Amino acid sequence: MKRSVVIQMHEELEARPIANLVQVANKYASRIYLEMGEARVNAKSIMGMMSLALMNGETVVVDAEGEDEEEALEALARFLGE
Repeated sequence: MKRSVVIQMHEELEARPIANLVQVANKYASRIYLEMGEARVNAKSIMGMMSLALMNGETVVVDAEGEDEEEALEALARFLGE
């Protein structure tokens, strides 16, 4: 499952919010990726997520595959601001 999400977070997307995003992703068994432009990173990897340099107002695609993909997709979309 994939969904485009416009990032609308209250905090700047630095280390703490990114770490929280990784924690949310790690609650699910599904493989979860965030895609932005040509980049595709594992949402469960803190280093990968930091490499995206996410900013408010940007659009990312959340891609989840697995047994709980729908729940994972919903949780990440909510976290990012949808």
